[in-house]
Amino acid sequence: MTPAHRALYESKRLAGAALAVRLDSVESLVSGLITGQARAVLRAIGRRDPARPLTLYVGLLVEPYPCLRDPGVRVVSGFFGPIERMARQAGFPVEFLPSDFHGFERLTYEFRPRAVAAPVSSPDADGFCSFGLHGGAIFGPFLEAARDPARLAIAEVNPHVPRVEGLPEFGGHRVHVSEIDVVVEDETPLVTIPYVEPVAEERAIAGFVGELVEDGATLQFGIGGIPNAVAELLCAVSKGDFGVHTEMFVDGIMRLHEAGKVVNRKGLHDGYSIATFAGGSETLYRWLDRNPVVRMLPVSAVNDPPELAKMRKFTGINAALAVDLHGQIVADVIGGRQYSGIGGHETFTMGGRQAPGGKSIICLRSTVTVGGERRSTIVAELPAGSVVTTPRHQVQYVVTEWGIADLDDRTDRARAAALVAIAHPDFRGELRRGWREL
Repeated sequence: MTPAHRALYESKRLAGAALAVRLDSVESLVSGLITGQARAVLRAIGRRDPARPLTLYVGLLVEPYPCLRDPGVRVVSGFFGPIERMARQAGFPVEFLPSDFHGFERLTYEFRPRAVAAPVSSPDADGFCSFGLHGGAIFGPFLEAARDPARLAIAEVNPHVPRVEGLPEFGGHRVHVSEIDVVVEDETPLVTIPYVEPVAEERAIAGFVGELVEDGATLQFGIGGIPNAVAELLCAVSKGDFGVHTEMFVDGIMRLHEAGKVVNRKGLHDGYSIATFAGGSETLYRWLDRNPVVRMLPVSAVNDPPELAKMRKFTGINAALAVDLHGQIVADVIGGRQYSGIGGHETFTMGGRQAPGGKSIICLRSTVTVGGERRSTIVAELPAGSVVTTPRHQVQYVVTEWGIADLDDRTDRARAAALVAIAHPDFRGELRRGWREL
């Protein structure tokens, strides 16, 4: 930085008691999820006077922040993880906001929170900080808050945050120190997500998914055993010429790049692998740093079905918790408990169906063990109180370790028969009886 930029930066730096006092005057604050979470800022929220409450808009909390126990803090999460689930089970009033990921950005613009906090990289020689691993629903609202004298744009500067570029038409995924209101410095290592080694059933599912993925497909998938198995398989087979346009950049996508499988002739943002946030290993974060073929965009530019429909053979690969014989997908609620979130599930399912040559693939293991009892994840009828994440008319392919069910343009009877055929053999008779009763 120039001496002038350095002086400006230092004038905005707050820490300790001074930061806590500044945050105590804030009545609403939004921060991102996982790698987009301003952890030092959330830790600094002090015990508040209940007469001056704070609403905290977040998602996938990565720490049990002390403010969760504060009766003056209302926590609204757009995507539940272990911390939210534990907090709610312990009786803390954590609320769920039912919205898809790109809806968060729209809602944040509408809510106009008093403060927006985001982790960013150290400033470069020209005074620009990169938003690094997370654009999501935070990037645009952060810049809007920075331009509003009545609001606060809080940059949590962490030297571990990699510099990841954006595209000029979407703001470049960066902010200048002159636009920032408050600087909070933090050197905590970035949140990493352990690599999940796929089990046999997940590798079998990946084998069927590999049959559906074509040469030249534009890929979207996330994290976990099944996506990891799919990435490993695609690295090993002869198919290639892939593009990447995905919500979450993960280690599996890095491995596809390293295997020479990614060319990015997609028809939109050609030459770049596109995501709105990243989560994975330290190796992934180092690989992303200043990588010329990666671009991080706001979620509204990534999770947009009309944009997805422009891309060559867009293929969305997503997970589910359960599916009924109509094809209704449950992906974020278990037994009436909020387990995760809506994210981009329906968005990418729609995109895969609308793109030229595109496909939408929903993956799940055929059984789950609950309380020592094995149950089918394919059910004749969803239990009362179930919440559907993606409706039946959007669903194309459903894959288990037993095969592929193609539901596209099938009648209700044909759909049921196709889903029974990929259920675990021990449950197929029960499912047929259940369908007849329905």
